[in-house]
Amino acid sequence: MRNPVGAHVPVAGRGLVGTGLAYARRIGAEAVQVFVANPRGWATPPGDPGHDAAFRDACARDGIPAFVHAPYLINFGSDNAATRERSTASLRHSLLRAHAIGARGVVVHTGSAVGTAPGGGSRYAEAMAQVRADVRPLLDELDGLGDDAPWLLLEPTAGQGRSLCSRMEHLAAYADALDRHPRVGVCLDTCHAFAAGHDLAAPGGMKEALDLLTAAAGEGRLRLVHANDSKDVAGARKDRHANIGSGHIGAEPFRELFAHPATAGVPLVVETPDHEGGGAGHAADVARLKELRDRG
Repeated sequence: MRNPVGAHVPVAGRGLVGTGLAYARRIGAEAVQVFVANPRGWATPPGDPGHDAAFRDACARDGIPAFVHAPYLINFGSDNAATRERSTASLRHSLLRAHAIGARGVVVHTGSAVGTAPGGGSRYAEAMAQVRADVRPLLDELDGLGDDAPWLLLEPTAGQGRSLCSRMEHLAAYADALDRHPRVGVCLDTCHAFAAGHDLAAPGGMKEALDLLTAAAGEGRLRLVHANDSKDVAGARKDRHANIGSGHIGAEPFRELFAHPATAGVPLVVETPDHEGGGAGHAADVARLKELRDRG
């Protein structure tokens, strides 16, 4: 399948299979993304080997690519040493849990240069040095997991605050800081890119953004797309997702995304609102993206 289309699925209650994959089936998802820890906390809960194996086997049987989203608190650019230590422990946990459940990659936000440099200047250079110091050893640990190790997928942010990486061209410095490790990839969030100033709704705008991503990160590095429309205009630097076709990006640019060589074989997951509850909104977005994919 050129582009499996799915969603971020809940797992609370009956777990990865009983809740997560049941939800995926209900909305017609061909790919899934999950949390393996509280996304707004530092806890690193152990998994259940039986549940992990059941999820891994079900995904393999049904051809469903799975991904893990790391907690939102992770920020290797922080000037707080405790935050950095917790970020390391949290990301290591997500990577190991991803390996246990057979996930293809772990999505992590690229963070921000929190704090002020001496003299009141930017902490960007120091923050990027911290990214290298803290994340590069985790990539060395990935090497020890074998050929089925998950990818670390960098997700550029919407450009809020002192973002380290929001526009596609910023990916070059971030990838360089990690020595362009062979397991470092990119997760493109279309809402984030639009908020950061890439006008995906303009004619050719999606192609231009994907061309920039490929030039900065390298061919074959795009491994996942968060397919989200935007409640705000291009360049607003606001991360507010809208359902596909109901925001300022619109539906048609996603057809352009499917046609781009950089997205060949790359799964898409929606993180859009589900206003009606029960997955109806996600099912509609998944169906809309499949229609655009198949029409293209």
